[in-house]
Amino acid sequence: MHAARRTTAPAAKRALPHLLAGLLVLATTAPAATQTKSKKKPATVETSPPKRNAHPTETTKAKPKPAQATTPPRITEAPEAEAKDSPSARSAAAPNASITPEEITEFHAQPAAVQKLIESCLELARQNLTYTFGSADPANGGLDCSGFIYYVLRQHGLTQVPRDSSGLYLWVRQARGFRAVISRKPGSAELDELLPGDLLFWIGTYATDRDPPITHAMLYLGTEKATGAKIMIGSSDGRTYRGKKRNGVSVFDFTMPRTPADDGQRSTFIGYARIPGLRD
Repeated sequence: MHAARRTTAPAAKRALPHLLAGLLVLATTAPAATQTKSKKKPATVETSPPKRNAHPTETTKAKPKPAQATTPPRITEAPEAEAKDSPSARSAAAPNASITPEEITEFHAQPAAVQKLIESCLELARQNLTYTFGSADPANGGLDCSGFIYYVLRQHGLTQVPRDSSGLYLWVRQARGFRAVISRKPGSAELDELLPGDLLFWIGTYATDRDPPITHAMLYLGTEKATGAKIMIGSSDGRTYRGKKRNGVSVFDFTMPRTPADDGQRSTFIGYARIPGLRD
């Protein structure tokens, strides 16, 4: 027993240095392994920025949006709607017509107030104004028939002028200046007293409940030198000048025959009147 202990102790003493050396090696290699692991972490951090660039779908989605916003499908609808509202689209009528005062045979024989009124009317006919129902102001782009009369007379100081054609008729009747016309012939003696600047009246151009049922009014200009025809001026949506239909403020032929209206009524000229206060 004692001999075995003696042999074991020296062996243990000899192995102890080797054991300590092994522990020392382990102690020195452990930090190296730790450093190796820590060095691999920055490698993963360096590869992360490319991942932020690896999202092309974000920029791809952003670019098409402005392109769609700049080309809406309804942009062309507005110009088309404006074209439908234009005078040429609403009617196949010829352009508005105007003449110079010198082209009217009786012009220079009229009082100064009548001459100025005719000049103002002819100037309006040069502005390409349409027939616009309910309008009495050229700033609206057009006038209706009584709106034309109302506007030009007020421009010449006649502030008591009524706004509609029925009111205009009552106005001149009360002033005792109306001349009734029953004849349908353009050479009738009933027209002998017709003078430039007189108001002209019709019934039956459209159905109305007004009393009296006056539906249309214009202003007589006189005789056109070039044709010898009687002419008038005002706003209409289909009367003619030199055989062509016009739409708006224009010079028109003053003709007597009855003409059927679109609604089955018959447009009938009933007479003319001096404008109260114009020739005084």
